[in-house]
Amino acid sequence: MSVDEEKQKLRRIAKDSRGGWAEASGDGAAERLKENFLRAQAGFMPPLGSSDIIAGFWPMADEIDVRPLMVRLFEDGFGVALPVVVGTAEPLVFRRWQPGLTLESGGFGTQHPGPIEPERTPRIVLVPLLVFDVRGQRLGWGGGFYDRTLARLRSAGSVVAVGVAYQGQLVDSVPHATNDEPLDWVITDADALEITK
Repeated sequence: MSVDEEKQKLRRIAKDSRGGWAEASGDGAAERLKENFLRAQAGFMPPLGSSDIIAGFWPMADEIDVRPLMVRLFEDGFGVALPVVVGTAEPLVFRRWQPGLTLESGGFGTQHPGPIEPERTPRIVLVPLLVFDVRGQRLGWGGGFYDRTLARLRSAGSVVAVGVAYQGQLVDSVPHATNDEPLDWVITDADALEITK
C-alpha cells in the first residue's frame, strides 16, 4: 500500500471517529487546551515578544475549539491572525483577527477575515489535524495547505508549528512523505507534547 493509500485509509477512519473524540473529551476541552498551551508557552516554548503574531483557525465540524485560546492571547496583548485560502495549490496567508470581527465564508467551509484586514506573518501557527503521532507527524484534511504554508514560513525564518487536538486523536503512527511538514508541539485537552527531533 502506498503512503497516499495509507493516508486515505487513516483519514476515513479519523473522520468517522472525530465526533466520538469530541464527545469523550467533554465540554471543558477547549478550556483545558487553552490552559495547556499557556503553560507550555510560558515555560517551554521560545519566548514571544509583544509584536509576535499567533495564527489560530476557526474550527470546522468537530475540530477542537481554539477560540477561547485566541481570545486569551488577544487579551494578553499578542497579535492574532486567521488563515485564508487564496488558491487550491497555494500556501495560506494570514489576516489580522480580533474578537467580534465579522468573518467571511471561504472555501472548504472555512471562516476568515476579509481583505481589508492586513496580512500578518505568524511566529506560532496553531495547526488543525485529524490525527497525530508522538513524532510530530499529522494527518490533515488532504489539501496540503498547512504543509505548503509551514514550508514557506520555515524557509523565511523561525516559526513554531503547534498541532491542536483532542487527546483521542493520538495514533501510533501517521504515514508521511518527504513534503509533509512535522509539528514542533502538540497541545491537547490533556497534555502538551514537545516533539524531539
